[in-house]
Amino acid sequence: MSGELADRYPHRMAGHCGSGALRDLLHWQGLGWAGPPGEGLVFALGGALGLSFVRSSQLSPPVYLVGRETDYEVALPRRLGAQVEVLATDDPETGWTWVTREVDAGRPVLIWADIAELPYLNVQLQMSRHDVVVIGYDLDRQTALVVDNDRAEAQLVPLTALARARASNGFPEPTMHRTYRIVWPRQLPPIAGVAADAFRRSANAMRHPSGPGIAGVTGTGSRGLSAANHLVTELRSWVDVPPPDVDRLLFALYAFIEKAGTGGGLFRRLFADGSTEIARLTGDLPTQRVASCARRCSDAWSELAGIAKDRGTSTQTRTAAIARAAAAIPAAEEDLVVALESASRSLQNLGHGNRPDGPG
Repeated sequence: MSGELADRYPHRMAGHCGSGALRDLLHWQGLGWAGPPGEGLVFALGGALGLSFVRSSQLSPPVYLVGRETDYEVALPRRLGAQVEVLATDDPETGWTWVTREVDAGRPVLIWADIAELPYLNVQLQMSRHDVVVIGYDLDRQTALVVDNDRAEAQLVPLTALARARASNGFPEPTMHRTYRIVWPRQLPPIAGVAADAFRRSANAMRHPSGPGIAGVTGTGSRGLSAANHLVTELRSWVDVPPPDVDRLLFALYAFIEKAGTGGGLFRRLFADGSTEIARLTGDLPTQRVASCARRCSDAWSELAGIAKDRGTSTQTRTAAIARAAAAIPAAEEDLVVALESASRSLQNLGHGNRPDGPG
């Protein structure tokens, strides 16, 4: 399993599977602004900042919290001028053919794979919407070479395990051998215009969320800014939840904010890093405020996670502290949305005077 793809593919570990994978793919294509883009910049330009909270007896633990929208892997490439085709099938042979055709043509290919079926991760938790990139395969040895944000080196995965990961019916939806066929542009559009559109999309997702929640899951929940208020109300009720149920809820809160591929602070830390880079590249002052607001949101979410994780204090003390700390989150999220709306307008005006940036 050698050749240009396996030997030269530029990979760095990342906090989030999608933005890490797309950052590597952009670097592979030689695309960027003043050099290869960082993960934060790639996430921020995806326009995928969001917020969803669900409480459901169908889930274990019975809560789900996520800080991004679901169409990032399509929205970012298209915003950058790429053509994206999303392929899905129940037929494993068809799904594998999609992968081999791309790799044989010298193109790394982005796919979904359930983390519970990837042997190098050694986890039991199912998460079907996990992005990895296939950069090679060996039919004689029945292995594929997979790049994952959570590992510094490319991983050899048995084809049988990869097939299970790609055929999973796990949470939050079936993988269906999902494959992204991306044709990248020769050069990227001006960053000011790209960022303006991304900021506007993120602000709209927070202020006017639309679309379904988790497929097949019923319960109480909300999206966007209302989800922040919903969560505050939910956390206040945890003081009355007995152990060990409340301990499972506390661990889930910590994991969703810090450990579930969020880059820390429920994706807000990545967004702050990306906004800082956009402000540097464009000189846009309102974007600097976006970065500052995103950093405050990240810190607020991480404070919740830190309290939830702290087993050195009693459960009652932790739940009470979490309820107090959570009260600051709705206002922080509102400030971020206002800053995004302002920066989007400013960047749009600035973008009219920019020229396209070429390969970095």
